Amino acid sequence: MAEILIVDDDKCARKEIRTFIEESKFRFLTIYEANTAQRGMILLKQNRPNVLILDITLPDMDGIKLGRSALQLYSDLPVIVVTQLKMFEFVHKAINSGFSAYLLKPLSKNELYETLERILPKGLSREINQTINGKSTFSSDLKNPIESAIQFIQMNYGYPLTLKEVADQVYLSPSYFSRLFKEEVGMTFVEYLTFVRVQKAKSLLRFSSLPIEIVAHHTGFSNPGYFATTFKKMVGKTPSEYRDQFYFQEKGVKS
Repeated sequence: MAEILIVDDDKCARKEIRTFIEESKFRFLTIYEANTAQRGMILLKQNRPNVLILDITLPDMDGIKLGRSALQLYSDLPVIVVTQLKMFEFVHKAINSGFSAYLLKPLSKNELYETLERILPKGLSREINQTINGKSTFSSDLKNPIESAIQFIQMNYGYPLTLKEVADQVYLSPSYFSRLFKEEVGMTFVEYLTFVRVQKAKSLLRFSSLPIEIVAHHTGFSNPGYFATTFKKMVGKTPSEYRDQFYFQEKGVKS
């Protein structure tokens, strides 16, 4: 899934950027947040984003240095600076570092949209437009129907999916598809779909500040209550408890 990482110690600034993105055609991008460069580097290494948005003034590192470190990891990563600093010195450093844009606060949402449109890979832009209009486009490999089914599930886990719908995608009868899926995957279709959704939810809970109900909706659960019950059954913790354990780890406190 396409991702944006925002690194800024100003919570309100992060919220503003998130709101702008969630109100736009880019709303299907998964957003991760960090308030320090150190946390940002951890997220960069664990989840390669499609875009890095950062402020220059961070509490533990110069944002220019963070952007350069990010480009050492991923040379083609678009880096957008969003800052209050208007000094040409910083603009010059950003340009020379290979960053993609230098935007000033207060941020103009139209300027942000134009920048994302310009720097996002063309294929990703098409994927976003397709997602707005419905499920991602999919082409089945008839020689490997179960692999194709898994790919379809991974692409569309956030939508309501039925066994018949996925079976139709790979041109098998529901009963035969169900048996074949269990034989090759070792789980039933429903068990695997639930497993995928919970794994995606774990990632969002750990690396984003999205409300629990939004995480539930984003990962295909019909309601927050069912999500919480299913999550605890599989993980052994409620979604809130799972998120809190990483908060306490970051603070150096035992949960």
